[in-house]
Amino acid sequence: MNHLKIRRIASGTAPFLSGALAILLAAAIVASPESAFQASLQGLKLWWTLVFPALLPFLMLSEMLTASGVVHGLGVLLEPVMTRVFRLPGAGGWLLTLGMNAGFPAGAAGAAQLYKQGSLSGREARRLAALSHFASPVTLLIVVGIGFLQHPGAGYALLAIHWGSGLLAGFTTARVAGRLDAQAVPDQPAARRSSWSKRAVQAAAEARASDGRSFGKLLGDSVASAVQQLMIVGGYMIIFAVVIQIAARLIPWLPAVVTAGLLELHLGANAIAPAVNQSSAQPAVWTAGLLSAALAWSGICGQLQALSALKPAGARYLPYAAARLLHAVYAFLLTLLLWKPLLSGQAVALPAAIFPAGTASTGDDFTALPVWSTVPRLLGVQSAVLLLLLACSAVIYVAARFRQPRR
Repeated sequence: MNHLKIRRIASGTAPFLSGALAILLAAAIVASPESAFQASLQGLKLWWTLVFPALLPFLMLSEMLTASGVVHGLGVLLEPVMTRVFRLPGAGGWLLTLGMNAGFPAGAAGAAQLYKQGSLSGREARRLAALSHFASPVTLLIVVGIGFLQHPGAGYALLAIHWGSGLLAGFTTARVAGRLDAQAVPDQPAARRSSWSKRAVQAAAEARASDGRSFGKLLGDSVASAVQQLMIVGGYMIIFAVVIQIAARLIPWLPAVVTAGLLELHLGANAIAPAVNQSSAQPAVWTAGLLSAALAWSGICGQLQALSALKPAGARYLPYAAARLLHAVYAFLLTLLLWKPLLSGQAVALPAAIFPAGTASTGDDFTALPVWSTVPRLLGVQSAVLLLLLACSAVIYVAARFRQPRR
């Protein structure tokens, strides 16, 4: 009873708290309009030159593949690895690869869409969004690796650690969360007896029939939905750029690295990266660990972006932030263990050949970074990750069939 009363009081005071924060933010902007304008301009430039072109094709692709039934077909094929390793329905397999290659807004939006279609329960949608919450490879390879660190090999090392720690955090969360929701995975013995591929084709056909939109209608809806989501992302980035600037002015004793790292992913990475470049060999491991942890944490801005898409599924901030904190801890520890081995020998020189010469950028100059030219390569990386998950799923499926008693 006391717990319900506390929740009722908290929900009642939330509007007043958000209103008070909005008034304080407006007063701070009025007190220093020029600095607030420069901060908002920095956030706008980062969103328009990097985030918008990098995420737009992936968000459109996610919408179209989900409506066409491909996601549901892949879900059947990925069911063994998703259910056994992450204790989630197989439909989340595609969103896992999408989040790893497009970033957290795409993963959270896809999980919310599957929840609306009834393919996931609210609890599973929230867990799937947390599992697929990754920073975009565009951010790690191009912005951080080339732009901030001027070291493509470091970007690849950060990406490998980021993906590995995120999957490890998802595996840990699955062990704590327990089994799948029974209502989300109905028992269908007849379907279980049919072949794996036939069930995938049947699931894709049923999902496509239930959607029913023509290709032209689907394409238009995909563009509109993707642009709407990216406008929300841009608004978050601009307002948090202003908040970071105000916090640095009001709390001068707090290091700017801490403020930016806690609040916004891109600005936090921009603040931490110079410490990695200027450190000696040993301290660089620790500063690289902090950078990796900040990327895994993704900032309160990134978390709120994901939670805004997950609102229909009943997402709450504290459990979601706890998942991000677990990812950050694993990323920090893995960086301490793997930073030097990943950057030793030929691992530094090989990735540099993927990017054209002269693409390094410093500070806030993102216009020279090759975003659009890397989209086909990132689609190839997404396909490779998807094939790897499919191979793991096939191994688990075959092993399970061999363990079944013969009749």
